[in-house]
Amino acid sequence: MTTSLPPRRSAGWKASAIVLIIIALISTGLWFWRASLNSGGGWQGGDPIDVVAERLEAQQAPVILQALGELRAARQVMLSAEVAGRVARIAFEPGQQVERGSLLASLDDSLEQADLIAARSNLTFAKEQLERARTLSASGAMSRELQQQRQAEYDASRSRVELLQAQIRQKHLRAPFDGQLGIRHIDLGQYLNPGDQAVSLTDLSELQVNFEVPQQELARVRLGQTVTVDAGLAGVEPASATITAIEPQVAKDTRNAALQATLESPGEQWLPGMYASVRISLPAESDALLLPATALVTSASGNLVVVVRELNDESIGRSEQVPVTVSRYIGEQAVISQGLAAGDLVVTEGQLRIQPGASVKVVGRGGEQ
Repeated sequence: MTTSLPPRRSAGWKASAIVLIIIALISTGLWFWRASLNSGGGWQGGDPIDVVAERLEAQQAPVILQALGELRAARQVMLSAEVAGRVARIAFEPGQQVERGSLLASLDDSLEQADLIAARSNLTFAKEQLERARTLSASGAMSRELQQQRQAEYDASRSRVELLQAQIRQKHLRAPFDGQLGIRHIDLGQYLNPGDQAVSLTDLSELQVNFEVPQQELARVRLGQTVTVDAGLAGVEPASATITAIEPQVAKDTRNAALQATLESPGEQWLPGMYASVRISLPAESDALLLPATALVTSASGNLVVVVRELNDESIGRSEQVPVTVSRYIGEQAVISQGLAAGDLVVTEGQLRIQPGASVKVVGRGGEQ
């Protein structure tokens, strides 16, 4: 007695069989493909893959330390009122260039001036009384105690005059150094309290740039070293600066050391507060290995390159993937610190088409004739 499968169950069995056959065909194809690669074949019928390679040579490489800094004026201050009072005079224009000692503004000092007149009169009288007391004391007509009293009265009167003069000076705002004024923050008739801002004063003849370097680079930086500062200004060339200060401690949060460099003759386009890139040229590294950055292949474990091994007379060799460590970049060149040695032949073009162990043919040499 023959038993037949139900139609629906038979159709499912056939579909499963077809899927298994397809998987088997794919697996077989992959096995033959990998075998052809491992046996020295390439992607095209076992032929070597054409590549361009460059033989590494030890050479000198510049070492440039880069940092981000901020410009500041060597002398910059926000001038403010020392005492309370009403603005009686404004003697400057915003943006004006002023000299040291120039009068910028005055508060009403009429009461102090009146008190000063009276104090000077008292001082004159006290001086006359003291001179008379000295004459009488010398002739014995006045006691020494009375002369000392006249001396004390004179000293008190003189101190009163000096105090009023100091109070009057505090009501006159003057420039503490040569520089350029900023925007005015006061108006005529305005009442100011101590500390109220009046105007900023900046000496643009000398600028400084503050920046930081990692602690591991600090030993290679010294006072007097020249650096290049670039604020990215259109049409303005980078400026030279000299390191004038190094912070004698390292920040605990960043492990960086703060440095300060002074710009030599900055132009009028350079202003405090600007961000600028700082480039420090360090002694060149000898026996450095450089290769085009395009030769690097990025993987999950880091950078690697393809090196050609066992090169024969027909420029055919075996490829090998080598992990490398890049210490820094110089333009479009990568400086390799680990993984390669002088004399290694590194693929610079075509490396993305190569499987490990594949046969390659060097059809061009980068950096060679």
